[in-house]
Amino acid sequence: MKWTYDWLMEYLKTDASASAIADTLTQIGLEVEDLQSPISPIAARIVECKPHENSDHLHVLMVNDGTNTLRQVVCGAPNARVGLISALAVPGCVIGGMEIKSGKLRGVLSDGMMCSARELGIGDDHSGIIELPADTKIGSPVIDAKTVFDAGITPNRPDYLSVRGVARDLSASGIGEYIAPTDKEFEPVAGTRCVKLETPKCRAYKMIEIHGVNIAPSDKKIASRLAAIGINPKNAAVDATNYICYDMAQPMHCFDADEINGDIVVRDARAGEKFTDLFGNEHELTENDMVIADASGVLALAGVIGGARGSTTEKTKNIILESAYFDPVSVRKSAKRLGISTDASYRYERGIDPTITGVAAMRAADIIMDACGGKIVCAYAAGTDVAPDVKIKYTPSYFKKKTGFDIDADTQAEILTRLGYKIKISGDDWTLTPPPARVDVQIPETVVADLLRIYGYEKIATSSAHTIGDARPHDTHEMEIKTLLASRGLNECRSFGFGNLSTEQLLSDKPNVKIANPITSDYDTMRNGLLCGLLTAVSNNEKRGYANLNLFELGTVFDGDMPGNQHTSLCIVRTGATSPKHWTGRNRNVDVYDIKSDLIALMGGQKFTVSTDNAPRWAHPYRYAALMQGKKCIAEFGELHPSVAKKLRIKTNTVVAIVDDIKNLPARRRGTAPILSDFQPITRDFAFIVDADTMAEKLTTTARATDNRITDVVVFDAFDMADGKKSIAFTITIQPTENMSDTDLMALQNAVIGAVEKKCNAQIRDK
Repeated sequence: MKWTYDWLMEYLKTDASASAIADTLTQIGLEVEDLQSPISPIAARIVECKPHENSDHLHVLMVNDGTNTLRQVVCGAPNARVGLISALAVPGCVIGGMEIKSGKLRGVLSDGMMCSARELGIGDDHSGIIELPADTKIGSPVIDAKTVFDAGITPNRPDYLSVRGVARDLSASGIGEYIAPTDKEFEPVAGTRCVKLETPKCRAYKMIEIHGVNIAPSDKKIASRLAAIGINPKNAAVDATNYICYDMAQPMHCFDADEINGDIVVRDARAGEKFTDLFGNEHELTENDMVIADASGVLALAGVIGGARGSTTEKTKNIILESAYFDPVSVRKSAKRLGISTDASYRYERGIDPTITGVAAMRAADIIMDACGGKIVCAYAAGTDVAPDVKIKYTPSYFKKKTGFDIDADTQAEILTRLGYKIKISGDDWTLTPPPARVDVQIPETVVADLLRIYGYEKIATSSAHTIGDARPHDTHEMEIKTLLASRGLNECRSFGFGNLSTEQLLSDKPNVKIANPITSDYDTMRNGLLCGLLTAVSNNEKRGYANLNLFELGTVFDGDMPGNQHTSLCIVRTGATSPKHWTGRNRNVDVYDIKSDLIALMGGQKFTVSTDNAPRWAHPYRYAALMQGKKCIAEFGELHPSVAKKLRIKTNTVVAIVDDIKNLPARRRGTAPILSDFQPITRDFAFIVDADTMAEKLTTTARATDNRITDVVVFDAFDMADGKKSIAFTITIQPTENMSDTDLMALQNAVIGAVEKKCNAQIRDK
């Protein structure tokens, strides 16, 4: 999005410089990528004109530019002659998007460029260099070189696609005062034409027919502003629609009324219907496209591009102006399918202010009639300009809940009012109605974001002093998990929210949420898990020689295509060796016990059992386990299945842990130390005889679950015995909470023995 400084000043009263405005815009969310303050071409008199010795059409000129030294310029214009005053672009000037530099043309130095009217952006004449009046002051600027802002617009802020929208946000930031425009309301005028809306994709359509125009150049102000932002001025009729598009973010189109047969009809295209656009390209339309038509056929692809038939020319005498609101989804689908991107489609796709079609049409009509004359013979309105009924329930305390620091209610109300919100207050409950141009505002979180950016992120550190125990924005469950994993040597990875259908089906049997129009064929679903992204990272790193990885990702995964069908998941992946090669000792490859220890650390002392049943597709069937609490799976871990690794081209040993929903993990406040008991811990050893295929984990988890005072269970011995049996010995650690007598201790020991013997088909060893 580009605009000029003087254009902005039409809607903003301020003394701030262009650079200060650019800085403010960047601070409040509109990143100004470039600020151009070009050098203006100046008037210069040709005092000498000689033929170029190496060319039959070039001239070598000596020109007086108002300094004490004549400047040599090579020029090919046929009207170059001694005494002519013309426009000289000195080195540093930007003409037609190109910076003028000193250089040689066919061996002769040229220290500048003589310009035509077209090159200056003030006309179409390119037959020769511009001829200025004889009384023009030598060295004076020929045109007003405008300061131009160039900003990158995010998809959620279509209101920034208008100069008025930029001015309003700047005024809300306190850098100036918004100058509300005095727009004329649309006034219907009975005529011989009408507009018929035959599709719900068009909510509102304004048509103004003007007769008796003489196509003429635009007003100098409008032409110079358009030229400065890179739009070549053509004539007042076409320029008016381009100007309104940038000024108000309302795309418009201008038809030759004499080429239109009957009424204007907005309808869905017919399958196979042909349409030739204004550049001469033919397109075959489908029933999903929306068109502007008359009795003879298609005139324009609605919201995207006009057609060759009905376009205005220099001979046009009667015109029809179109100003409408078209469905964003319909416009985007048509533009993407046909590979067409225009200023109009860019705005319609993101959503425009649905209430300004009428005032935009009136403004464009005035611009045209001021330059070309004419009279409105018909003005027809179809549909409605009513804004969507968006009501957001909000309380001032919600801001602190989301950000961790407070802004008083009066300040919040003042900022929102400056942004154009309407506020209805009932005690602590507010009902907010965003301005109609802010189609992005639907939920309270967007309101909080607006308050933050206008209040100033730089003020947060100084205005949000916290006392010990206060909740900070970063003291969240997710941050606790990330901090703990980082302390264990894991690095956070962030992958796309999209997934690959074939890979996801390879890894799990979860349902897939397919994307109708994916950005690339590799990302054709919304991800149903995080493992796909992490394994892609492992594969890509391995190709580049980085096989030893310790990664985790915590992010949103999708269960369906409806709002709320999502949750936050955690995935951990370790690959390669546990440490680099070193002379002090041998390193080893990571195994399932490394990844299991990560999960145990996250469990925060919660008790669990281990199950090896129902291994998922990604896991090695004999090197997989799940942490269970009753019948609920809290987490799962294991080694990557060899066939999966082969298909993903991963040669390094890889172990994985997945917590499908982080709500299953306990929340802990960081920085709080565990409460130390006043009593000494007690240890007791046990040895059991079990079947040879019984896992030691089953015994230890059973023993630990026997009593809350058992804080640790460690296996210290295991060996095979005859008759398909084996011996497993372990130590339990008991942390008393009060004095324990020998009777109490014996009761606990017997409880452990009884539980292990019953649940693990075990027998206590007596020797």
